[in-house]
Amino acid sequence: MGRTINQEGPYTVATVELTKENFDQTISENPFVLIDFWAGWCRPCLQFAPVYDKVSEANPDLVFAKVDTEAQQELAAAFEITSIPTLMIVRDQVAIFAQPGALPEAALTDLIGQARGLDMDEVRAKIAASQQNGTPEA
Repeated sequence: MGRTINQEGPYTVATVELTKENFDQTISENPFVLIDFWAGWCRPCLQFAPVYDKVSEANPDLVFAKVDTEAQQELAAAFEITSIPTLMIVRDQVAIFAQPGALPEAALTDLIGQARGLDMDEVRAKIAASQQNGTPEA
């Protein structure tokens, strides 16, 4: 897994390109992964990219990943991505957030703070309870 180099500065941006080949390994080896589902023809995706990169620099302890939905159609289909950009957050191998739309920097930063604050034991307990009752995940 490489990191992409930002051409506008002498620093490395902490984004990882996800493919069906490295997806499972990336998710299983990292406790907190943000995933940006995007495409090169998508203007809102291109406008969101600098925000995503900037927030990734401010959170070097997290993995910021990107899925090119054109090149990785199988992966996009597996997550039922129908609108892009779509942002997904996975903590401890549990998807805790998935929503289409480009977020402004302040909203993305706030969302990361909320995701950091989640009690994952409580989240897993709720998921187990809902599965036991036959209802969809919370």
